[in-house]
Order: sequence, then C-alpha cells, then structure tokens
Amino acid sequence: CSEDMARQEHVRWSSRVTTPMLIGLGLLGLMLLLMVIRVPIAATMLIPGFIGYWLLSSPTALLAHLKGVAFARLSIYDLSVIPLFLLMGYFATQGGLSRDLFRAANAVIGHVRGGMAMAAILACAMFGTVCGSSVATAATIGQVAIPEMKRLGYSGRVYTATLAAGGTLGILIPPSVILVVYGILTEQNIARLFAAAIIPGIIATFGYLLAIAWLARRHPEHCPAAPALARDERVAACKPVWPIVLIFLVVFGGIYGGYFSPTEAASVGALATFFVALAKGELTASGIRASFLGTASNTGMIFLIFLGADLLNSALAISQMPALLAQWVSASGASPVLIVVLILVFYIVLGGVMDEMSMILLTLPIVFPIVMGLDLYGLDAQSKAIWFGMLILMVVQIGLIAPPVGLNVYVINGMAKDVSMAESYRGVLPFLVTDFIRTGLLVAFPPLTLWLVKFMN
Repeated sequence: CSEDMARQEHVRWSSRVTTPMLIGLGLLGLMLLLMVIRVPIAATMLIPGFIGYWLLSSPTALLAHLKGVAFARLSIYDLSVIPLFLLMGYFATQGGLSRDLFRAANAVIGHVRGGMAMAAILACAMFGTVCGSSVATAATIGQVAIPEMKRLGYSGRVYTATLAAGGTLGILIPPSVILVVYGILTEQNIARLFAAAIIPGIIATFGYLLAIAWLARRHPEHCPAAPALARDERVAACKPVWPIVLIFLVVFGGIYGGYFSPTEAASVGALATFFVALAKGELTASGIRASFLGTASNTGMIFLIFLGADLLNSALAISQMPALLAQWVSASGASPVLIVVLILVFYIVLGGVMDEMSMILLTLPIVFPIVMGLDLYGLDAQSKAIWFGMLILMVVQIGLIAPPVGLNVYVINGMAKDVSMAESYRGVLPFLVTDFIRTGLLVAFPPLTLWLVKFMN
C-alpha cells in the first residue's frame, strides 16, 4: 500500500513538473516561429510571454503582473545610461568625429601595405570609445572609409570584411550598451565590467590588425599601400583627434577614479561630445534633431525588447524550466569548463537568428544561474560573473559577423552594393579565426579579463 501511494505521489509530482516544462518549451518554440515569419523582435517575446503567463497562472494574475512590470523595469535609474551613451555616439557621428579618426589613423599607417584597412580598424576602436553600438560604429566609419579604400584599389572582399569586423569593437571597447544591459540583469558593477573589457578590446584590435597583415602578405593585390605623407601632414591629420582622447580620459578616468558613476559619466560624455562637435562647426540644427530622434527611437526599441523579455522570462520562471535546467546541469557531472564552452557555442548558433540585445535579455536569466552554480577555476561569485560577461560579449561579437546572418556584414554590404555577400563572408573568415582564438584564451585564462578589475576599489 505504501509503495502504491509513493508511486501515485511520484506521478502527481511528475505531472506538476512535466506540464509546465512542456509549456515552457512550447513558448520558446512559438518565439522562434514568430521570428521566422519576421514578427518584430519585441512582439516575438511579448506574445509567448502573455500566452504562457495566462496558461501557467491565471488571467487575474497576468493582469496584476502587467500592471507593474513596465514601471518595475523602466524606473530603474541605471537604465538611463543607455540613451546617454547612445546620444554620445550620435553626436560623434553627426559632428564628423569619425572622419577625423580615420584620417589620423590613415596618416600614421596608411603607407604600409594594408595600412588603410588597419587605419579603419584603429578608427573603429577609437570611435568605440564614444559609441556603444556595433552597427553604428561600422556604418559611421564605413561612410568615410569605403570611398577611400575603393579609390586606392582595395578589393571589395577586404574593405567590407574589415569594416564589418571593426564595427564589432563598438560593443567590445567601453562604453558598451551590451555590457550595461548585462550589468543591470546580473546586478554587477558596470564600471568593473567596463574595466574588464579593456584588455579583451586591445587583444581584439591587435588580432584584427594581424589578420589584415596576413591578408596583405597572402594577397598583396587586395591590399595596396597608400602614398606616404610628410611629417607635417601627419601631425596636422592627428591634431583633430585630441578632443576625442580628452573625452575618453574624462569619462573613464572619472568612472575609474570614483568621481562619476557610469550614468553621470555618460551624461558628461554626451555633453562634452556635443560641445566638441559644435565647436567643429559640423553639428547643425538638423544634426542635433537627428541625434535626439535616433536616440529616442533606439532607446524605445531597446526598452520594448526589455519588456517583452521580462514577460517571457516571468512565464518561463513559473514553468520552473530555468531552475530545473540548472539542477539538471549541476547533477550531470560534466566538466564546468565544458559546460561553459557548450553555452558559448549555443550563443554563437543563436546569433544566427537573433540580434544581440534580444539574445542577452532572453537567455541570460536561464544560463546565468547555471554558470554561477559551477566551480570555475575557484573564482568567487563576482569574478565569475564578470568573466562570464566578457565571454558573452565575445560570442555576441562573433554573431555580428558570422554567417549566415552577421548583421554588421549586411550593413556594410548594403553600403557597398557592388560587392557580393559571398565575397564579404569570405573576407571575414580571417577575422573570425582571431575571434575564436581570443575567446579560447579568455576561457582558458580568466586573469586576462580580471587583472584590471582587481585594481578598482
């Protein structure tokens, strides 16, 4: 009799767990279906979240949740850093700072074979210090660099791939909107995340420069050298860059010196960039209007994705799927590092069908508890969270240029209509090799990420 009762209780428990789990998996399937038919990304999460919450709780509970979910998310003070950093990037774009950066970098190294492509990478890296968007960095530097590289005789394969890869530095080198979102979702210090991204950002930049050097050696006909400039011309080309360097020092010196919070630093950076662009005489009234409208549009899109992800994640939490998945992984006995590698591979694959913001917002509440439950190199909880954040940033960066989607490749290819998509994808392969090598180094050697963080108070 006792065995029968135990068996019946097990069946009841299994049904209580299995049914919500199946609903949770069904919600993810519905989300992917909506993506395939090109429903706007926020709606692809809002609709399954609405249905799932209704099925797993009740209509009354759903309405009660909807009443407060928007305020609970959008009233978070730290979220204001997103529109401020976006505005900073728009002011830099409208003020012509990207052109100055490219000209300065080209004046220094443009005379070597492949030098103009290297100059584009350096310009992207420097522009990334005032712009936290990958696509914006690629498009902005591309507007300046593509005509010059065409004129000099660079192949379409090289210049489209260079600019698509270089644009990813916009989210890797602080300030990074993706890192801000990661910090808010995981309750990590944004300044520490910015510090952790510096060394990976430098490694990424040098890796891309080495990829171009290899291309120039292997296919010299694709990467010609520009005429060398006189010393006075080089100095003159570099002079307009000093305000950007000053903005970087003020913003990040203020953050790391403890004078500004990241949100305050973003407002200081946006204001400083505005005055620098205004002083150059290139920021017109229409440019100011375009900057505010672009910032409002992108912020609205990001925040709506936030709400969709919050609703879907709430439904998944009721289904117990994230908690049960974390328990299953912990009990599997697999190597913790192998589990992290599999998660990174999952992100690379997912990057082929989702944009980076949606991917982070949707998956992080599921995978983050799994990673935090693993024993990884004896790291404490904060160090583990920061290290994993850098790894997420690496694979998101790979997804921006990897086939079959590669959003940056699409953006740059759209600006160079005479270059086929196949040629652009062929060109990004050497850059992807450096991306995978860098990610492997960061997985194997966490101090590469955490070394600068330990110097912060």
